[in-house]
Amino acid sequence: MTFQITLHVAVTILLNIAGCLCQSDVCGQAPSNTKIVGGADATEGSWPWQASIQTAGSHFCGGSLINKDWVLSAAHCFQSTTASNIKVYFGLQTLSGSNPNAISMTVTQIINHPGYTNSLKNNDIALLKLSSSVTFNVYIRPVCLAADGSTFGVGTKSWVTGWGLLKFEDTQLPNTLQEVQIPIVSNTDCNQAYQGSITSNMLCAAAGGKDSCQGDSGGPMVFQNATLWVQSGIVSFGHKCAVAGYPGVYARVSQYQSWISSYISSDQLGFVYVNSTGSSSSYTLLSSVSHTFFIISLIFSLYLFV
Repeated sequence: MTFQITLHVAVTILLNIAGCLCQSDVCGQAPSNTKIVGGADATEGSWPWQASIQTAGSHFCGGSLINKDWVLSAAHCFQSTTASNIKVYFGLQTLSGSNPNAISMTVTQIINHPGYTNSLKNNDIALLKLSSSVTFNVYIRPVCLAADGSTFGVGTKSWVTGWGLLKFEDTQLPNTLQEVQIPIVSNTDCNQAYQGSITSNMLCAAAGGKDSCQGDSGGPMVFQNATLWVQSGIVSFGHKCAVAGYPGVYARVSQYQSWISSYISSDQLGFVYVNSTGSSSSYTLLSSVSHTFFIISLIFSLYLFV
């Protein structure tokens, strides 16, 4: 226990020393990471970019922290609400009860993709600008984003997180953040299930009895590539939840690097190029990583003296 507390403090100090409001140096790292329909309770701190988007004190959609000032989510979540009605929670483990690591932020701006329509569900992506900057720590930090041209082959193991329903037409959201692992399926197979409505801006994933559901919308689908967690998708839509033959559909993040970057120029984003064949993968971090090795070496040095 003494070691854990000391390391936690050391990491927080080093993040501040290295100026780590720069998410390109810390994106996609989940120090506490050693499940949604068919899933399980997530361990606290396992998914430090996870956001709960709430109105009137109730969770209605998920999101992901992508830098100190911005959250990524789904456009369909914000068709009938305004920024002034929203609060975003980070470091949240349970929707009720004690959450000592949680913070809440208000939102000043919602930017829905101009190409989104409820009927087609294409371009289901949105950006939320926070009213003030988040300070990163072990429990709250940004996710890396799949860069333009990234590929996620059939069978690529991915994780989806959120507080969505545990089964279709449930009346009660789970209290604890859920996590589930599901593999990528081809857009061709997905398109057959959805009768031609799947576009290149979408990514599909499915596994027997496992799926995202209502309340998970806007939340992240992520892929672990070496030591980094990279967001490949945004929970968008499906046919009910975990219905055989109908994969869950996600907005394909890599298609929107230019669109996202056009609104976020003040703080570099952690875009990562991923080439996953489903069984193996490689990646390239498309942002400055010079401070990363400095931080790792300092943490390792502190570890030796703890």
